[in-house]
Amino acid sequence: MIIKSDIKDISLAKKGRLRIEWAEMQMPVLRIIKEEFKKEKPLKGVRIAACLHVTTETACLMETLKAAGAEVALCASNPLSTQDDVAASLVKYTKIPVFAIKGEDNRRYYRHIEAVLSIRPNITMDDGADLVSTLHKTGKGIDEVVGGTEETTTGVIRLRAMAERGVLMYPIIAVNDAYTKYLFDNRYGTGQSTIDGIMRATNRLIAGSVVVVSGYGWCGKGVAMRAKGMGARVVVTEVDPLRALEATMDGYEVMPIKEASRIGDIFVTVTGDINVINKACFKVMKDGAIVCNSGHFNVEIDIDGLRSISKKVRRLREFVDEYTLEDGRKIYLLGEGRLVNLAAAEGHPSAVMDMSFANQALCAVYLAQNRGKLEKRVYRVPEEIDRRIASLKLSAMGIKIDTLTKQQEKYLHSWEMGT
Repeated sequence: MIIKSDIKDISLAKKGRLRIEWAEMQMPVLRIIKEEFKKEKPLKGVRIAACLHVTTETACLMETLKAAGAEVALCASNPLSTQDDVAASLVKYTKIPVFAIKGEDNRRYYRHIEAVLSIRPNITMDDGADLVSTLHKTGKGIDEVVGGTEETTTGVIRLRAMAERGVLMYPIIAVNDAYTKYLFDNRYGTGQSTIDGIMRATNRLIAGSVVVVSGYGWCGKGVAMRAKGMGARVVVTEVDPLRALEATMDGYEVMPIKEASRIGDIFVTVTGDINVINKACFKVMKDGAIVCNSGHFNVEIDIDGLRSISKKVRRLREFVDEYTLEDGRKIYLLGEGRLVNLAAAEGHPSAVMDMSFANQALCAVYLAQNRGKLEKRVYRVPEEIDRRIASLKLSAMGIKIDTLTKQQEKYLHSWEMGT
């Protein structure tokens, strides 16, 4: 285990404990589920291997799963997304094994994934599908897995590809595809936390800047909306004509990345694909352009290409690397091209992660209860879970809504509609 109980780590753990409590205050849905789990123990005897961003919100989820009776082990889903004080707190106060440390290299990252898999899980909980892909490569204990959940768009894409090729060995529930996840977590969570990461790393003014957002999925919509709200001129680049049309109708400029590269001050990639910003883009960028990524993997920015046309690289400030090109222009890469909202900030606000992790918790129970009944493919979150979470969230916010009368229900289910 990476976290040891020396004096420094005890102090770190206390700090993490307070931060976890602060996050939990804004996670009422998960708190309700946790209280239910304490009484019912629906995951008693179930082993869960989780590969997620080690944040305060994730800690609340881990403690909820343990309250349900599960044996849980956690590792990071990104080398720069671990909050060390949170990891220390989970180990010290809840005795949950955590294999993660911020800034770990790729070798240690995968060694930690293997350590989590050593518990021979019955359920996997993933964010990016690195845990699932590693388990499929080794095959060790895979017959004991009844199912898994996946948190992010990138992971769902990978897992659906595995299912289409017939190599996925157990069912997966795409938590990312729940309405109570992507409409809020992806849009409002990614939007706010990405801008937060950029501001913490650079302390630059957003107002008046040209912010280029590559990708107009739900995450891209959130980033564009928040940048516009802070006074930026927002440009969107896309490959999907429907999304490009939507961005246009939403009031943003839309153009190819090569054109946008000439005018942008701050660039954010949120596509899930490789080399979205490449060497050709860097060659025409302004002196002082800031480039960052909010997609899951650090592949969207061609960092090798940037390095190949640079004569000097230096760390100017934490999470800011300055690349000096041959002609003297400087380009600033944030967070080593990894998720800037987690590398340079604290990730999504707990209020939106409340719904995402409520989905994770309830889907874990669903998988345990439906052992052997599901096919080896990717499923959506059951509608009853999605709707229950939405209802609980509204109730926690003090919001009441109408319900259909029996007459209205009958009308909506009738083919004899009209006057």
